[in-house]
Amino acid sequence: MDFTGKHVTVAGLGVSGIPAARVLHDLGADVTVVNDGDDERARAQAAELTAWAAERRSGADGAGGSDRAGLTVRLGDGDTLPEGTDLVVTTPGWRPDKPLFQAAAAAGVEIWGDVELAWRLRGADAAPWLAVTGTNGKTTTVQMLASILEAAGLRTAAVGNIGVSLLDVVLGDTPYDVLAVELSSYQLHWAPSLRAHSAAVLNLAPDHLDWHGSMAAYAADKGRIYEGNTVACVYNVADPATEDLVREADVEEGCRAIGFTLGPPGLSQLGVVDGILVDRAFVPNRQKQAQELAEVSDVQPSAPHNIANALAAAALARAFGVPPTAVRDGLRAFRPDAHRIAHVADVDGVAYVDDSKATNTHAAQASLAAYESIVWIAGGLAKGATFDELVTASAGRLRGAVLMGADRELIREALARHAPDVPVVDLDRTDTGAMAAAVREAARLAERGDTVLLAPACASMDMFVNYNARGDAFAAAVRDLAPGPATGGN
Repeated sequence: MDFTGKHVTVAGLGVSGIPAARVLHDLGADVTVVNDGDDERARAQAAELTAWAAERRSGADGAGGSDRAGLTVRLGDGDTLPEGTDLVVTTPGWRPDKPLFQAAAAAGVEIWGDVELAWRLRGADAAPWLAVTGTNGKTTTVQMLASILEAAGLRTAAVGNIGVSLLDVVLGDTPYDVLAVELSSYQLHWAPSLRAHSAAVLNLAPDHLDWHGSMAAYAADKGRIYEGNTVACVYNVADPATEDLVREADVEEGCRAIGFTLGPPGLSQLGVVDGILVDRAFVPNRQKQAQELAEVSDVQPSAPHNIANALAAAALARAFGVPPTAVRDGLRAFRPDAHRIAHVADVDGVAYVDDSKATNTHAAQASLAAYESIVWIAGGLAKGATFDELVTASAGRLRGAVLMGADRELIREALARHAPDVPVVDLDRTDTGAMAAAVREAARLAERGDTVLLAPACASMDMFVNYNARGDAFAAAVRDLAPGPATGGN
């Protein structure tokens, strides 16, 4: 595509906006970056970006180009469409109802996300994409997939919503055989021309409804990942809504629907038989035979939802032609990131597990289902969620609950309705020091053999910078427990 002389507005700074602005500037576009915020961080980012552009224009870095177009940053006004805009490229978090986008639509100006831009800038021989989305489990599944692909000897990278810019990868010098791509609903909303080799929707549950406006709109954006798939659309047998999205997708002729299940697999499915992950989808005689891929014990941790993640990753890898041994070796080599159902320590016969990444009810329910007797630490920003279904499903596993954060009352009320016999400690705190108090209270409620589980079912920003800081506070509080030696770790 020729961007020379085009006036492109980039909506937002940050990990997506800055790479987009740089790429577009180097392609000859006249770039204006608009940003809602005008705080110290935004001003520092703006200064760095404009200084970079000035160097590029002067040719001081050898890229030479006094004829390069301009790059400006406008802080504190992300709502007004700059005059003469030919294209808007947005960062994922900006909501579709922003006045900027309404003005662009009224003017007939296209709106792309950074994923759409990366897709359109790929070379003719670019690596195919194996794409993953879902309410929960995306990052873990993409990392598992990358580990499996590497075990097969393929040059790959885990990219996208995982924190690695697709633009940097697509336009970089490293040649890849295939990319493992995590995509959020935000990114998919602004990626109309994306066409993956194969893709998976892991699950669907209410989340980010304030952004999408409805569950139907949220699901529709998730379903975009299947559009134009060439080999396989991978869905979750236990979540019929994911299969519905496959049925609705317009795919290439010959593309197959491939299910994954925690039970014995049916035809064209991957599943589990007697502790073995097996494939009845990518074998010559799938009507009568199944291929052993790995053992459940090869997946760490072996919680049910993580086994489901492994099956989805295996399905995408097998769709790409990866041999069974690579699935096994890749799963054995994989270790999840911190704060994802991570065992922190055992103290006086009680296990302490950090799943701070469980920032919604669907993720928390999967986490709670992995343990038999739990003292649950929960609370934070509910993001419009309700907790009745979560509490009803988990009540039989709860020894007790410790609540903190801005929306803890919603969880307390759900516990009162559906688990009235479960002891509840309401800390009535939203300061960061509340975590230490929560761990002490959980230790008081726990008995030997129990698990104290941080699975907040809420976002962290009412108390912490992010879920990582929340998990770190939990781990630090566990280490401070006394008496009794602590063992284990992340």
